Formats: sequence, C-alpha cells, structure tokens
Amino acid sequence: MTTEADQSVQEHADELYNEYWHVNTGGQTIHAKRMPGRFRNIKWMTASVWLIFFIGPYIRWKDRQAILFDIPGRKFHIFDITIMPQDVWMLSLTLLFFAILLAVVTSIAGRVFCGYFCFQTVWTDIFTFIEEKLEGPPQKRRKLDEAPWSGHKLLIKGSKNLIWIAIGSFTGIHFTLWFVDAFQMWHGYLTLTAPTFAWGAVVVFTFFTYLFGGIMREQVCFWLCPYARIQGVMYDKETILPTYDFHRGEPRGKLKKGQVAEGLGDCIDCGQCVAVCPTGIDIRQGQQEGCITCALCIDACDSVMDKIQKPRGLIRYASWDEIDGIPTKPFWRRARPLVYITIMVLAAGGILYGLTHLGALDLRVLHERQPLYVQQSDGSIQNKYELKILNKLDHDVPVEISVSDAPSGYIMDGANGVITARGGEVTVRTVFMRVKPEALTESRLPVTFVVRSQDGKLDAHYDSMFFSPDR
Repeated sequence: MTTEADQSVQEHADELYNEYWHVNTGGQTIHAKRMPGRFRNIKWMTASVWLIFFIGPYIRWKDRQAILFDIPGRKFHIFDITIMPQDVWMLSLTLLFFAILLAVVTSIAGRVFCGYFCFQTVWTDIFTFIEEKLEGPPQKRRKLDEAPWSGHKLLIKGSKNLIWIAIGSFTGIHFTLWFVDAFQMWHGYLTLTAPTFAWGAVVVFTFFTYLFGGIMREQVCFWLCPYARIQGVMYDKETILPTYDFHRGEPRGKLKKGQVAEGLGDCIDCGQCVAVCPTGIDIRQGQQEGCITCALCIDACDSVMDKIQKPRGLIRYASWDEIDGIPTKPFWRRARPLVYITIMVLAAGGILYGLTHLGALDLRVLHERQPLYVQQSDGSIQNKYELKILNKLDHDVPVEISVSDAPSGYIMDGANGVITARGGEVTVRTVFMRVKPEALTESRLPVTFVVRSQDGKLDAHYDSMFFSPDR
C-alpha cells in the first residue's frame, strides 16, 4: 500500500525528472575527481580500442600497408580486398550499419558510446589525466586557476599545454598515415619534405584536438556534437541508464558520526557522484543532457555505500521503469530495438554480399550512340564499343576479350590477342563488331562481352546489344 511519504517522494522525483535540466554553459571549468572502480577500469579498457588508430598504419600486408585509403589513386586497400569507386555503395551500407548500431545501442543502454568509446571522451580523459598529474587534485587545480600568474604557474601550465599540443600533433600525424604509406610519410615529416596537404592536416588536427580535448571538453558534448543533441528521441523509460534510486535514497541527509539517521534514505548527500562527473551534472536530479552514461558516479556512490555499510546500487544501471517497480521487457521484445536491428541485419547482409562478390576484374561496355551502327560496303553491319576493364589487383593481369551469345558469323576487330590490364587501373579498349545482314533476325540482338585472365582464374561479363536496321 502506498503511503503519503512514498507519494511525496514520487512526486518530487517526477518533478526532477521532467523539469530539472542542468547544463554547464562554460562559465566554469569542470575539474572532475578521479576515483578507482570497476567502471573506471572498463573505461580505460574500452578507450584502448583507439590504439588501433596509432598502430594500424604500421601493419604490413605482403609488400604494402595492410589498410590504406589511397585517395589520389581512388582505391581503398584492406588486406587482400581492394575497393574502387565503383564499389562505393558498400561504403554507404557500412555507414548505415554503424549509424543504426549507434541508434540501437542508445535505445537499449543510452550513450555508452559517448561514455566509453567516443574519441572526444577518450582524448579529454587523457588530457585531464595529464592535468591532474601536473597540477594535482581538483581543489589544487581550482586554486592554481585562480592564483595570479607566477613563474611556478607558468611552468606548470606551459608544460601541460605543450604536452597537450604534442598529443594533438601525434594524433594529426597518424591521421595522415592512413592515406599515404606510413613509412613514406614519416620520412617526409622528418626530412620536412611532406606534401603541403599533410602539414595542413597535422596543423588542423593539432589545433582541434587541443581545443576540444583540453579547452572545451564537455562543451563539445553539450553544443557541438549532433549525436548528443538527438539522444533524447532515442530514449524511453525502458532504456538502461545510470539512475539514482530515489525510493531508496530520499529523503537524503548528512550522516554524522556516532548518530543514527532516523527517517532518512541511504543518500547521505556527500556529493561524490557530482565530484566525479566529467560534465558536472548531479545524477540525483534525473536524466540530463550532460550525462554520457560513463557510470563513474556509480563507482563513487558504491565506494561511499561500502564505507557506511549500506548495500551498493543506490546509483546503478537501471531503466526508469525498473526504478518505479514496473516489469521490464528484454530488448529483443521491444519494437524500437527490433526495427533498428532489422535494418542492421539488412545492411550487414548487403556488405557481406558485396565483399563475397567483389571480383578482381570488372568490365563496363559503352555502345557508340552516334551512330548506333554503320553499314559497310559489303552490306555487313558494324557496331562500335568502348570496353573499360578495371583491374582491382595491384599487379598487371594479361586478359583476353571474347563475346558470347553473339550473332553467328560475327567478326570482331580490336580485341585480338592478349591485352594487359594494368594493376589498379582502368584499361580502355575500342572494339568493332561486324555481322552479315543474313545473320540478323532482329534490329536489336543481345551480346555478352567477356574478359578472362589468361590463366582462366579471373573473369568479368557485361551484357550489351548489337543494333541494325529495322526488319
């Protein structure tokens, strides 16, 4: 049976959930406290995913870089796979897959990408880690910020900013290594012979990494990140988020040593959950835009509960329905995640199909339109074709051109003998096909051009037409 006190707590919580919306507008710098805990450890482990950004360019595959996005050459190398502009549809499906993955994860577990994987969060965490090592804990950092400039302050602040700039430069350099061979680019940087675009990219990355990770920090999440702005429409009361259990915690009150708190909840209003929050919000005031679901507040609250000998979980990953005691459904029984997952499966299927049907040879045939055909002096009809043979391999391949399903007695010029299809390039060949009038039963007859490697292992087909006068 619901008591009057329970109703009061519920009304207070609903008011906070619906109306309280705290956003730090940049008037103060957030100096978050660092505390050990399981979610802090998880945060470091997930952040290590970004090591591939720095290690990836140095992985070699055969005689080249394993993953290389060759923009000037208009081809992407991913180990044995070479993706050309003609395969850009797979890139679209890949982007769709990850966009929907982000949506489905958000609908199930909130902004866990922001809290654990986002490069802005990771770089900010590293920058503030360096700041704490040089300037001390939050109280000392605030005092240093407010102190007048001196030699000591200049040394500390200068050292910190130089390290931040060095990290930004290292980030920018490694960004460029994904687009040009890593060792070639390093040689260019060390000898000051790198191309202008590379230096420009490094400068831009250095500036924005320093600005976003060191200066703006949580303001990027509040004002610049589009994902943060639309997250609200992806949540519902079944989304699992770091949540304050107001039923258990309210009414809150200070705990005094040697005294028993009568009529109070488990929250002792210590403020540790606020102190550790990288965006400076109070999770007890309900879900807010600034929450990136990093769960550092859970670590802080659990440590306090351990000290006062109360059970953990006053702040925990839970849905709002769970906190209210409403039975919850697993995500595979919820409509929104199921729709997202269906789209993901379709996109993944398209990507898989593309990769498994990504032939090393590709053929495109352009039929001459002006004129469609030419009648020769002997009465035969001639059509002109331009064949574009794309070799996606990184080495030359000798190929032969033939025609299947063609009218009987045809003669083809320009496709005799072996042709060299240049590695990673389009080889163009002009071909003429002539057919005697008596072999033509219709004004339009299908023909199929075939390009096959000399060893017979690779081939590509293209369906075209042979045109002649109306019959």
